Amino acid sequence: MRPRLRDDLGSLSAYLAPQIEAPIRLNTNESAHPLPPAFADDLAAAVRGIEFHRYPDREAKDLRAALAAHTGHSAEGIWVANGSNEVIQQLCLAYAGPGRKVLLFDPTYSMHSLIPRMVGAELAREPLPPGFWLETEGAVDAVERHDPAIVFVCSPNNPTGNAQSLEVVDALCGAAPLVLVDEAYIEFGGETAQPLLERHENLVVVRTFSKAFSLAAARLGYCLCAPALLEDLARVRLPYHLSSLTQAAGLAALRHLGEAEAILTTIAARRDRLFERLDRMPGVQPSRSQANFVLFRTDVEARALWEALLRRGILVRDVSNYPMLERCLRVTAGTDEEIDAFIEALPDCFEEVVP
Repeated sequence: MRPRLRDDLGSLSAYLAPQIEAPIRLNTNESAHPLPPAFADDLAAAVRGIEFHRYPDREAKDLRAALAAHTGHSAEGIWVANGSNEVIQQLCLAYAGPGRKVLLFDPTYSMHSLIPRMVGAELAREPLPPGFWLETEGAVDAVERHDPAIVFVCSPNNPTGNAQSLEVVDALCGAAPLVLVDEAYIEFGGETAQPLLERHENLVVVRTFSKAFSLAAARLGYCLCAPALLEDLARVRLPYHLSSLTQAAGLAALRHLGEAEAILTTIAARRDRLFERLDRMPGVQPSRSQANFVLFRTDVEARALWEALLRRGILVRDVSNYPMLERCLRVTAGTDEEIDAFIEALPDCFEEVVP
C-alpha cells in the first residue's frame, strides 16, 4: 500500500528552481565569485582536524562566538542551522503550526509560503502596495485582521529587490506576537532591522552565508534574536543538526571576511550597471534593487522570453507566476561578461518572441 499524504499537503508543490545546464546561469542569485584559494586551503586544514567519529558541537559555540564578533550581537542570541530556510522552519515549528496563522506580503520569497504549510500552519497573504513598499498603517491593519502568530518581512525582498523601512518593522513588532525579517540579501543594500532587537524581544533577524559569503554549497544560515527564544528553538531542532563540516566552513568564511566584503562591492556595482542598461532598453521596466539581482517587466510573454534566452545559453528566473509579477523575469548580477552577454542577447530575444 502507498502511504497517504497529509490532506493539507495535497495542493502543496515542491520548491522548484530549475537547475538547467547553461553556459551562463543567472537564475539562483548565487555569487558569481568563489572565495579565494586561501579560503579553500584554510577550510581543508580545518577539515583534516575534524574528529569524524565524534558528533559535532551541538551548540556550535565557536561559530556563534565568531558570528557575535562579526555582527555585534550577543552569542546567547544567535542561532545557527542548515541554511536560513531551516532557521525559518524551526521558527515556524516553535511558534506556528496547526491552529495558527502566518502572515506574509506578496510577492515574496516562495519558501515563505511553503514552510508554514509544511508545519500545518494556516497562511494569510496580503498584497504589497504599488512599488512593493510596505506602508505602516496597512501592514498593522493586516495584522489586526488576520491575528497571525508570525509575520514575515523579506528585506531586501526576493524577487522585487527593495528593502522595507525600519518604521514599518518597528510598528509590526508592536502589533504581532513574532516578526521574522528575512535579511538574506542585507549585505548588498538596505537598512538592517538589527538595531530594533534592543527593544523588541519578539523580533528575529534571519540571514544566510549563501549570498554575501559565497558559501551556497555549505547550507549555513543564522538568526539574531532575544536569548530567551533559543530555548524554544532547541525544542524543535534535530539532534546535532549542524555538522562539523558546515561549522568549519562558516568559521573559515568569517576568517576571510575581508575578501568577501571586497566581492560585495563589486557585485553591488554590477547590479546597478545591470539596472541602468535595462532601464535604457525600450520595452523593459526594471525595478531598482538593493539585492544582488534585478527584476524586470516587459511587454512580451515571460516564459517565451525565458526560453529564447535559454536557447542562447543564458538561464534567468521566470517569476511571472508570482502574484503581481505578470511578464516579469529576474536576473542575477553575475560577472561583467555574463551581464554583457545577457544585455546583448535581449533585443534579439524580443524580436524572436514578438508575434
